[in-house]
Amino acid sequence: MSNHQNIIGSWRWLNSPEWNVAIFSFLLSFIWEVQQMPFYQVSNEFSCFDRTRNCTLATVRDVGISLTSFWVVATLAKSRQWVQRPSRKQVGIFTLVGVVITVVFEALATGPLDRWAYAESMPTLPLLGTGLVSLAMWLLVPHLTVWFVKRQISHVRYKNSAQL
Repeated sequence: MSNHQNIIGSWRWLNSPEWNVAIFSFLLSFIWEVQQMPFYQVSNEFSCFDRTRNCTLATVRDVGISLTSFWVVATLAKSRQWVQRPSRKQVGIFTLVGVVITVVFEALATGPLDRWAYAESMPTLPLLGTGLVSLAMWLLVPHLTVWFVKRQISHVRYKNSAQL
């Protein structure tokens, strides 16, 4: 094997669907987290660094949710490569898992765990009390994530694409 092939082989992980889901989910979610800050109660004593840190931590949580959703679909599809040719059902499940996890996390965080609170401007679901801005993220970002990942790894060919 040539030195060039060794170098290329050592960077192969950059083509993994999980890596790409994590990267695009992080980028898209961070933008959303920053933009939705006015819908949460934030102390005036928080510095710009504090706000950025909180958005980054929330984004890391969002990436975890995206990866969990990805692996649920991969398990059902019996392939990690489902994002190369995603069906509507797969994208729907990917989105639904994120929505369910978000509803549970938001209920815990704004309820018994008291991690954050919504501002008066945050519209909420009547029975669940989940913030609609938070929920809207999980109706848009998964679709964009799948679209970006599909475009990014469309050139990648796998020998055993049907296997996990």
